[in-house]
Amino acid sequence: MTPMEAIALTNEMIAVMLLLAFAIFLFVSEVVRVDFAALLVMVLLGILSYFPGLEILKNSSNLFEGFSSNAVISIIAVMIIGAGLDKTGLLNGLAGAILRYGGTSEKRIIPIVSGTVGVISSFMQNVGAAALFLPVVSRISARTKLPLHRLLMPMGFCAILGGTLTMVGSSPLILLNDLILTTNSVLSEENQMQPFSLFAVTPIGLSLLIVGIIYFVVFGPLVLPTKQIKEDATTAQSMKEYVKQLYGVEADIFEVIIPDNHPLFGEKFSDIMAAFKFYVVASYFDGQKWLSPAVDTEITTPCRIALLGDQSVIRDFCDVFNLNIDPEMTVFRADFSGEKSGIAEIVIPPNSRLIGRCAREISLRKTYGLNLLAIHRGEDNLSYAEGDDDYSHQLGLVKFQAGDSLVVQTQWSSLSRLTKNRDFVVVTTEFPQEEWRTKKVSWALLFFAISLGLILFSNFQLSLCLLIGACGMIMTRVLSIDEAYYAVGWSTVFLLASLIPLGRAVQETGAAEWITYQILLVLDGWPIWGLQAGIAILATFFTLVMSNVGATVLLVPLAVSIAVAVGANPAIFALTVAISTSNSFLIPTHQVNALILGPGGYRVVDFIRAGSIMTILFLVVSLIMLNIVF
Repeated sequence: MTPMEAIALTNEMIAVMLLLAFAIFLFVSEVVRVDFAALLVMVLLGILSYFPGLEILKNSSNLFEGFSSNAVISIIAVMIIGAGLDKTGLLNGLAGAILRYGGTSEKRIIPIVSGTVGVISSFMQNVGAAALFLPVVSRISARTKLPLHRLLMPMGFCAILGGTLTMVGSSPLILLNDLILTTNSVLSEENQMQPFSLFAVTPIGLSLLIVGIIYFVVFGPLVLPTKQIKEDATTAQSMKEYVKQLYGVEADIFEVIIPDNHPLFGEKFSDIMAAFKFYVVASYFDGQKWLSPAVDTEITTPCRIALLGDQSVIRDFCDVFNLNIDPEMTVFRADFSGEKSGIAEIVIPPNSRLIGRCAREISLRKTYGLNLLAIHRGEDNLSYAEGDDDYSHQLGLVKFQAGDSLVVQTQWSSLSRLTKNRDFVVVTTEFPQEEWRTKKVSWALLFFAISLGLILFSNFQLSLCLLIGACGMIMTRVLSIDEAYYAVGWSTVFLLASLIPLGRAVQETGAAEWITYQILLVLDGWPIWGLQAGIAILATFFTLVMSNVGATVLLVPLAVSIAVAVGANPAIFALTVAISTSNSFLIPTHQVNALILGPGGYRVVDFIRAGSIMTILFLVVSLIMLNIVF
């Protein structure tokens, strides 16, 4: 059985296939960065189009059309929408909710994050879901100290898998019903295909998503990158080590539970701080939380307090009063995560109004949200944890002099405000300086809902739907235009935009059909299940080197003709193509993989290691479920 006529190999096909092989070599070898590799391949394609005999390359594709493509504009818009939602604090709240259920365990966080992204991907573009969750995963990584590269790949892969949950979850499945109706016009009556309903593929997609989650939970430690991320010297943990070495100050934070009717009832924070040389940096009672509470606050039980100081001292305090430490920091974990608070250095400048005044006099803690840990003056270090029994109070009585370096524990929001205060010079500059625009939450949600509604219930182009939401957020000042530009991952944009012309050239020069024909010759005479598996493998290959939409348009008619020739169900063969074009895990050419490539610090070999097994699992599970369901 030969399902299509023989195709002659032309010079244009040879040139494009050589360029395709060169692109794959660059991606795998990583001689240059993948975004530059894609740009280089696009430039070479343009140069080749001027060679004699290769003019079709110039006629068949606009070299720079990728930069105006629906996919690339959609990615830009969804990054802006994600940044807007993040700026209001919504995604930070979502990260907190995930942490409440997932704790700090990788095996618990991965299923929650990946499952949530997968479900969201079932009703919006998977790259959109991945882009929205990118800042969420970043915050989870910062709070739990789990490396970002251990979380982003499971999230990205499951976003792709989630696109197979419904017929609107991915572009190939959206396109499939239109292709079926078009193909019906050339089929006999007995071979006519019925369009698939919205949830016809849900059992298949759900199986794929569950297998993907199980795969990363069970085999994640083996297939995910294990490289050590170089820690920035300005991270919270590094700053604590720096302060310990330079000033001899311990700055660990523990959440202590004080039960009802405890003997500490009625004691003032100042008294226990003076006796044990630590700070009470937060308190929680009757559902209310106070950060940097007044030192004369009396303890009311039951409550929780956050103590900052030497670990051994705090444990001694808990032993003396028979108190328990909550290792999970259930109440205060988010408040004292590295992205919300930490240790900082501040200098008193010569023109400061605070010269000659002490911390207690100006209410440093209450007024500025600063817990004073040490003062460095000349050759001397004055620390809250040294000296006589009342030294922590004595430190608060030391009058400031010009040039004093203050070591403080503070919320980053408080430190950010001090950068505009002329009485201080903030030495620690590399810290999160975000100010949540909580008053803009309603606007952000409104335009996100508008975009989502247009995607689901209108015939508007996807990029237009998303740009409406992005422009709405800028117009209502959820984001400034500069913040919108900053939110766009331009390396991702150039990677995808530069690959689109190559994919179109592979298709329009006939190179794709020639490759298809050669493979189908090999499949000639195979049983029906073998032919279906061959079609799935072919679709998997094509989606790695060209757009999944292009692969679907090319292969669905071929798959239908093969099915009709051997007496198989043509609709199932067509659906096999549309689902298999989501099997894109081996190299970062899929939009989602390109999106997480930079933030995760991944190399192409990381995708090959984790994606090769995922590719095989996808093929096996999808083919089994296709035959069970249909």
